[in-house]
Amino acid sequence: MDSQASEADGYAALIGIDWADKKHDMVILDTKTGEKEHVVVEHTPEALDEWVTGLATRIEEGPVAVCVEQARGALVHNLMMYGFITIYPINPQAFSEYRKAMCVSGAKDDPTDAALLLDYLEKHRDRLRAWQPDDETTRLLGILVKDRRKAVDQRTELTNRLRAALKGYFSQALDWVGQELHTPMACDFLLRWPTLKAVKGARAKTLRKFYYGHKSRQGHLIEERIQQIRKAKPLTTDMAVIDASAMVVKMVAGQLRLLDGAIREYDKKIKEIFSKHKDRDIFESFPGAGASLAPRLLSGMGTDRERYDNSDEVQCTTGIAPVTERSGNMEFIHWRWACDKFTRQSFHEFANCSRQYCDWAAAFYEQQRQRGKKHHAAVRSLAFKWIRIIYRCWKDRVPYDDETYVNSLKERGSPLYQLIG
Repeated sequence: MDSQASEADGYAALIGIDWADKKHDMVILDTKTGEKEHVVVEHTPEALDEWVTGLATRIEEGPVAVCVEQARGALVHNLMMYGFITIYPINPQAFSEYRKAMCVSGAKDDPTDAALLLDYLEKHRDRLRAWQPDDETTRLLGILVKDRRKAVDQRTELTNRLRAALKGYFSQALDWVGQELHTPMACDFLLRWPTLKAVKGARAKTLRKFYYGHKSRQGHLIEERIQQIRKAKPLTTDMAVIDASAMVVKMVAGQLRLLDGAIREYDKKIKEIFSKHKDRDIFESFPGAGASLAPRLLSGMGTDRERYDNSDEVQCTTGIAPVTERSGNMEFIHWRWACDKFTRQSFHEFANCSRQYCDWAAAFYEQQRQRGKKHHAAVRSLAFKWIRIIYRCWKDRVPYDDETYVNSLKERGSPLYQLIG
């Protein structure tokens, strides 16, 4: 594509940006003159603003197309502030393959990548879709549900570490602090009595007050625990092990106490934002979505109804649809790696939960298992089917109605209808 063709597309400049934490390499094509320029901009708000201001002045604020390897990140968030910039994100794996095709040597550096991004934007823009960000509320919801999930994963990691430490010197505590080690009661117990010797020194009155203070109201269970504490024998008397392990337990219990509180704050904020979202009714209507998964499904679909042309695109973008590779007489179907892992996880978890609340979903899952699929493969097949339904409800802006869908299965003579008990 020559410069005149580029100019005819309406862009005053085309830019390929290879972004990094500290600086960004940019190759800029002026579509009027056909001249290219390589610049390096520091990753600071001031430096980026100065560069964009200078660019706008130079091209008289004409539209600019920018190609980057992702649709999120600090650089993209910054460029979103400028209305004359259109962002074309490219999948990192797709760009990696393009780099291999264009640079047979395998050489890779930031200026070269920026030039290749510009080259892709010039020659293959028809394969890219301009990124239309969701509204601010949806973007906030998307960030919150992802960060909450990370916090939950971190809590799980810390809980496992705490359990492992207790098993090494104070295993009885696992029976005295409740079922979940991340709860306020469990953390407060271990922070106050990190060793068997410490808790055995506590009076029965103090222990009762502790349990009642943490909303444990089963008197017989409290008395049983107190008796166990009185009769308990140490797993080890090695003070080197006990003292070192107690330090770990107090450290991790303190972290869990703060983290668990933060997750509750996330839940509160997510609930507040989701309750006011214009698409809330749609995603609340899906059986099994609940307070946790409904906001995640909403953020996964977004609010731009033109983002996907059909449900097939959603299935591929979310990673639920498998990848089929064919060569000669060979055919290989495998897991899709190039996708948003969190979104894939959201649809997978929703499909699994829906089995408990939706008869046809449970029947479909059992059908897949009887055909020889393992659990996760059967759940992905169910998620694949759910995406078609979710897409239609989302596109038409109507909540899901289970009775309507089951009636449609009956009218079509679907074998699935016969399996619904």
